[in-house]
Amino acid sequence: MRKHTIIALLIGLLVISIQPQAQDNPNTWQPFDGDGTLRRVRVPILMYHYVSVLPPDADAIRRGLTLHPDIFRQHIDYFATNNYTTISLYDLDNALENGTPLPENPVILTFDDGYLDAYTEVFPVLRDSGMTGTFFIPTQFIDDNRVGYVNWAQINEMAQAGMSMEGHSKTHPALVERDFDFLVFEVMGSLESLLVHSGMIPRMFSYPAGRYDEDTLRFMASTPVERAVTTQTGTIQTTTNRYELPRMRITDETGVSALIYLLNYEG
Repeated sequence: MRKHTIIALLIGLLVISIQPQAQDNPNTWQPFDGDGTLRRVRVPILMYHYVSVLPPDADAIRRGLTLHPDIFRQHIDYFATNNYTTISLYDLDNALENGTPLPENPVILTFDDGYLDAYTEVFPVLRDSGMTGTFFIPTQFIDDNRVGYVNWAQINEMAQAGMSMEGHSKTHPALVERDFDFLVFEVMGSLESLLVHSGMIPRMFSYPAGRYDEDTLRFMASTPVERAVTTQTGTIQTTTNRYELPRMRITDETGVSALIYLLNYEG
């Protein structure tokens, strides 16, 4: 993609981002300027990847990133029976920027990489339980109809049902030591694809593999992205850590007892 085309895309999305949007859908949220108050809240953001039965040839990485669907349902049952409320990153941002109250025991469920089980396993459970999740999508994988990933029709269905479908780059590269054009293509390109296919403006982002540097952070500050999540461990979210929100990693060993530990983690 030529440089002038990339810059035109960036400008176009910035223009779109300031147009009035419907307020009853978190994915068509209008940005807030904030009231200038610095805030600090404790909200666990849980980081899931695969929710599926392990394939016979699963390697160590796949095993570590995979939670069995039965265990995931136990997670959801625990949230429901212990008065946890799933909120979106938009709710968190509004609380940090404007002091909007959050419900008791808020938790944010995030799902990285756009695997097919996000639609076949996760989405039905969340929908049926009245809960919501945030799904970070590497959009070129979807354009390429890559096996094992969701498709655009499924993404649109999930978005229409109230799930947040957000940016995770186009091709899932590490965003370190990259030039401006590369970051525009990967970050803004993913947002543009999600907007075109879902009709909703994505304003959240997850760094692929949690890799970013100071140049990435400076670039993010020039985009319509409101918040970005990392793979750093923590539950404390602040007004000023806009592009470095910590999360708690879910692994193959995260049963309910381990989940309780993550939810109560201080730091």
